[in-house]
Amino acid sequence: MATTALTADTFERSILDNDIVVVDFWAAWCGPCRMFAPVFEKASDSHPDVVFGKVDTEAEQALAGALEITSIPTIMAFREGVLVFRQAGALPGPALEDVLTRLKALDMAEVHRAVAAQEAADGAAAPA
Repeated sequence: MATTALTADTFERSILDNDIVVVDFWAAWCGPCRMFAPVFEKASDSHPDVVFGKVDTEAEQALAGALEITSIPTIMAFREGVLVFRQAGALPGPALEDVLTRLKALDMAEVHRAVAAQEAADGAAAPA
């Protein structure tokens, strides 16, 4: 499966409509981004059950800013709409494969319980 260009208009829908989405935030002028691109593309070919999206941070500055992307490349992974992995810096192929294996093995019932507990704690801590 090829990578998909994501924009401010398509980002949220892609995250919500797919089980696993891995996103590469990049820019054409970024050397590490250019070195990581073939690794990301190869992984997309090996994992047709995962959506691999790319966000051009130059073209999508508002989206990159909203997601607090301060270094590129940055890799973010979402499972069932929940951000479960974020790392700045290019990953070597074996490390990306390890991330993908771990993403697929996540106990999402436990992740959703942890998210709900955190949201409840945040709500309890908010001033009335």
